[in-house]
Formats: sequence, structure tokens, C-alpha cells
Amino acid sequence: MDIQAILFDKDGTLFDFYATWGIWAKTLLLDEAGGDEVLAARMGKAIGYDIHTGKFAPDSMVIFDTPPDIAAALLPFFENETVETLTNRLNTAAAQVPMVEATPLIPLLLQLQAMGLKLGVATNDGEAPARAHLEASGISGMFDFIVGSDSGFGGKPEAGMMSAFADHIGLPGKQIAMVGDSVHDLVAGRAAGMVPVAVLTGVACHEELAPHADVVLPDIGHLPAWLG
Repeated sequence: MDIQAILFDKDGTLFDFYATWGIWAKTLLLDEAGGDEVLAARMGKAIGYDIHTGKFAPDSMVIFDTPPDIAAALLPFFENETVETLTNRLNTAAAQVPMVEATPLIPLLLQLQAMGLKLGVATNDGEAPARAHLEASGISGMFDFIVGSDSGFGGKPEAGMMSAFADHIGLPGKQIAMVGDSVHDLVAGRAAGMVPVAVLTGVACHEELAPHADVVLPDIGHLPAWLG
């Protein structure tokens, strides 16, 4: 194994999924429902989130899909909105969400850079909120490439974002580790010829991720030891 670069998913990988998005989802839905818990619960069900338990369904579109997909699912609850305008509202709200790091990111990324690795981020989130989250954490400048599902390369599980990163840094897929917390991340990485690495800081469990990954790590803080 000759890993020369790492491409990270964002939510559930760089940032702990539940600690970040569970509270946001409940607050957003209740606000949009005007405090009506019954309506908020119906909205949550449409995107795979239970406001009563604070849990996301394993197949929740918040985990896997793009902002326009989520907007389309919520559109029936909003008057005088389109998918485009609702997507913009969701992206604006998402950009304000405080991120909870899965592990202290600055020292980890500095360590990976010191090992000579190129670093990137590929997320099904929009590029603007993704950059806002990375900037707020003080790490946006540490990546050679940041791409979202609206950046022109498609979304995961397709391999477009992965191939774009490989082209940008001039390395073949076999020298790049794709690190993510969902099957979509791993499938996309494998499709691009990358080494798929799973982490358990998202919703998916070890048993779900292991068949699609070369290795399953507790979190990205274990990457240096795995790289050896």
C-alpha cells in the first residue's frame, strides 16, 4: 500500500454526525413547523429523522443525499417555495451549524501533511456550507481540494468528485484513501480505484461498512497509525 493522499467525507467523518446534525435537524424542523410537534414529526419522517428520539434512520436522506434531494422531500410542507429556493434556505441554515469535531482536527491534519500527504474533502453537502464549516474550524486552508455535490462533479455514490480530486493532485486512485462513514462514500471511492477506509463516527455500524471497506477505524484519529 502506497498512500500519497487522503480524501475525506465531511459529515460523520471530519465531524461527528449525531453531535452536529441531530440537534440542528430538530431545531430546524420545529422552527419551520412553527413549534407544531406533529407537523415537525411529519417533516422529519419525510427525511428519515425522528424528532422524538433524535435519531436518523439508517437510510435517512440527510446521511446520503444532496441538499436538492432533501429540499424536494420537504417541499410539500412549504408554500411558495421551489426546490431551488428551499435548497438555498437549507444551505444557508446548514452553514450556520456549529461543527463538533470527530477528533481534534488541526493537529491531525498537520500530522498528515507532515507525512507528505495531499488532503481533500468531498461531501454531498453543498460546497458553500462545506467551506463555511471548514473555515469555522480553522482548517479550510489545509486541504488541496474541496468539493460539494453542487460543484459540477455529481454526488456520491458516483465517482465524479473522487476522480476530480485525483486529477487535481495528479495521482492514481490506488494511491488515494477515501475516508468516509457511509456506504456511499466507500462505494464512490472504490469506483474511482481508491482505497476505501470506513470510520464509525457516523450512523452506519461496523457490520454495514466492513464489506465495502479495506479497513474500519473508530475515527480518523487512527489514520496515522493505520498508514504506519
